[in-house]
Amino acid sequence: MWNDHDPTQMSWFQDDPATSRELIARVAGPEAAVIDVGGGGSRLVDHLLGDGFRDLTVLDVSEAALDVSRRRLGDRANHVDWIAADVTEYRSGRRFDVWHDRAVFHFLVDPADRERYRATLAENVAPGGHLVVATFGPDGPEQCSGLPVHRYDISELTDELGRVELVDHTIEIHVTPAGVAQQFLVALFRLDPTG
Repeated sequence: MWNDHDPTQMSWFQDDPATSRELIARVAGPEAAVIDVGGGGSRLVDHLLGDGFRDLTVLDVSEAALDVSRRRLGDRANHVDWIAADVTEYRSGRRFDVWHDRAVFHFLVDPADRERYRATLAENVAPGGHLVVATFGPDGPEQCSGLPVHRYDISELTDELGRVELVDHTIEIHVTPAGVAQQFLVALFRLDPTG
């Protein structure tokens, strides 16, 4: 699938993921360990490298998507850990300070998958660490790429993520490369410091 598509034409594409960058910079400095889940072809990693972040991991279920970013970054790709894995099964053996997820969680329509996602968070994010999660909002699309999604308001998203404290949130209208407006809920959380 990835081999056949230009990432700049995919519905999720953002040339500059400014909201994500702002929220990450609000809670973390360049020394923070940041993971971008589902970030295979995203340009967030490009910008974080440019912003001086030095401990970056990109996780995506698609090795081809990761290859897109590695090729785009050239030698700078050597400064990033690239992980091909399903986020609901990922165990890193380390703890991240910031977990970034734009447009993965809303694809988890099965409650068992959301439970595995929460378990991944608990094991991979440092107690007191931060989550930046963007899902389709209440008026967002009901499907994406032909797949069903779950739309969230801030109360439901907070409840679904478990032991988190809401720090901030906003509704953002993302305009796809095809010109379609999609409503996203973008939220910043702090993970329970007791773990």
